[in-house]
Amino acid sequence: MSARTSEASFEDAAPAPSSRLRGWLADQVEAQADRWTLWTPVALGCGCALYFGLPREPQAWMAWALLSVVAGLLIALRWSAWRATTMTLALGACAVGGFAVAKLRTEAVKAPVAQAGARPQAIEAWVVDIAQPGESGQRLLLAPIRVGDWPAGATPVRARVTLRPDMALPNPGEAVSLLAIVNPPPPPASPGSYDFARDAYFESVGAVGLALRAPEAVSPEVKAPWRLRLTMAVNATRWALTRRIVAALGPETGGLAAAMTTGHEAFIPREQVENLRAAGLAHIISISGLHMAIVGGFAFAAARLAVAAWPWLALRVPGKKVAALVGLAAVGGYLLLSGAPPPAERAAITASVAFAAILVDRQAISLHALALAAMGVLLLQPEAVTEPGFQMSFAATAALVALAEIWPRPVKEIEVPWPIRAVQGAATWTAASIAVSFVAGLATGPFAIQHFNRVSTWGLFANLAVAPISSFLMMPGLALGAALTPFGLGQAPLEVAGWSIGLMNRIAAWAAGAPAAQIVVPSAPDWVLPVSFLGLLFVCLWRGALRWAGLPLALAILWAPRPAPPDVWISADGAAVAVREGREAVLLRPDVKLFGAELWSRRRGLTPLISEAERDKRFACDAWSCAPDSQAPVRLAAAWNLKRPLKPGRLEALCANADVVVLRNAFRPEACGASLVLTGEDFARGGSAELYRAGTGWRIVWAQDLRGRRPWTWGYDPR
Repeated sequence: MSARTSEASFEDAAPAPSSRLRGWLADQVEAQADRWTLWTPVALGCGCALYFGLPREPQAWMAWALLSVVAGLLIALRWSAWRATTMTLALGACAVGGFAVAKLRTEAVKAPVAQAGARPQAIEAWVVDIAQPGESGQRLLLAPIRVGDWPAGATPVRARVTLRPDMALPNPGEAVSLLAIVNPPPPPASPGSYDFARDAYFESVGAVGLALRAPEAVSPEVKAPWRLRLTMAVNATRWALTRRIVAALGPETGGLAAAMTTGHEAFIPREQVENLRAAGLAHIISISGLHMAIVGGFAFAAARLAVAAWPWLALRVPGKKVAALVGLAAVGGYLLLSGAPPPAERAAITASVAFAAILVDRQAISLHALALAAMGVLLLQPEAVTEPGFQMSFAATAALVALAEIWPRPVKEIEVPWPIRAVQGAATWTAASIAVSFVAGLATGPFAIQHFNRVSTWGLFANLAVAPISSFLMMPGLALGAALTPFGLGQAPLEVAGWSIGLMNRIAAWAAGAPAAQIVVPSAPDWVLPVSFLGLLFVCLWRGALRWAGLPLALAILWAPRPAPPDVWISADGAAVAVREGREAVLLRPDVKLFGAELWSRRRGLTPLISEAERDKRFACDAWSCAPDSQAPVRLAAAWNLKRPLKPGRLEALCANADVVVLRNAFRPEACGASLVLTGEDFARGGSAELYRAGTGWRIVWAQDLRGRRPWTWGYDPR
């Protein structure tokens, strides 16, 4: 045989590149044989997200019809012979089921909502809890007994009322009477931004208000339902423990210690909160997965050590399972102590699944356990799919569990001297800490950028420094202190926790004061976050080299183009206006709706100018109106009087010198030279607005148009 003939035979025998690619892809798919079930909570979440993304509310009968479809798909699973068909049917059933569960949840929590523009009302209510403080002061969560002359069917189940700084806080469980202005939960501060009203709807909070008179104790004629009495008794215990912790440690550290123990943030100094946010440590405040993991893990380790230290008991009981039961009890107790906010509930479900896996001899920390926890959360709280806390928590956990799967496990040497072993252990712990902080930061980065528009430059270093402090000193000290305080023995562990909190605050202050501590990044288009989330999940859940195909999608938040920022922002009631000048936002009323204006500015990547001196360089303003000067970036005039009239001729001057006129009241002038006039009627119908220049005119984006017609939006009509 000639050499040429041999070469030809070899070429015929070698597989073509396309065949090799198909074979490689087939191997990649085959490697996922035991991982397809990990995608069931993803499909369930996609169904929930599809429901919440609808512009109009579907009819209730659709939920039952879709559940029938789910039943049909599950029956079809028994007759499917191909694995691909089986998984397609299963994932389809989960997606359809997610949509149906979200609709049923919406119907189940339906409750009365206050009407907008209501006059001050006399409210008699039970104090359910001390809510998280707002920008204007402390807030109460109330269970109204009666509101003015409203009928019982129109009285909200829960109301959230803000107190003035000079008003004393009542205790949970007390019945009080107060005078307050109440309105429905507020709409988004800007089109497409966070919707507080949606979260309030699923918490049965149908009214928010501002107290005009301090709460006074009363003796109601009716008795609170037993569930409400139980809730108030638990919250009263939490509030009493909060005050004892603050008294023991002082307001400087006690406020933060109480927040991490009982969930009450009423005593945290504002400067500490800002430093923690700038340092990327704000997650320390909210009771979530980190706290549950530390408390549950500490209880598990302590119980297992106690069993092992008693030889008689260690020979008769399974120490690991006993410790898992203790960990479950600790997680349940901490959930009760924290007031069971939604993030803590989700974290408790995840931790409980891990401990339950130990009880049934399964691996506690695995992607399958995480998938089961995610399924449980979404079935109980399908609205969680829209919340940043759920998205960030499960993204970070999935990334860390995936990291644990591929983390190298070196073989332990025999009879190594302890100094060498100590150095090796320190090096391993340091490398693991850096990897954990880096991976968790990457996993939560897209959500932090999209929802909060902040990137903490020194967050990685701050978290590395705080991790051992919170894991070994702060949280164990708080757990022991909270458990022993009722017996008068909690002072010592609380002092250890207070010292560690002081050290953490110093680290946060250093990171917040470092150069370029925070970078403001504008939000990407709405499609980017789902793409990033799915790309991240593909990297975490897929096994093999093909997983890295999801990395470009996971990083879509970095390369996706940002839309052009609007030229004008107007608040939902027309009381505040900002105009864009380059990369800065000029606030026409720096002392009104500042929180909403800053949220909008960050979302659009702008720096707010909040001083009146900067405003006066561009606008001529008095107490109730502003008119543009020659230096104004937009020829916009605004008046925010509701009842009192403007000075004679002022409205005519505003119309004559502006292209856009914003009037807070509902009066529309008969003759106005401005090309665009917006009044209170427009804002009552459309909410907050963004204005874009469009040739010689203006394009308006209203918040209500993006929210759609849903049960938690204004003007919802179920017909």
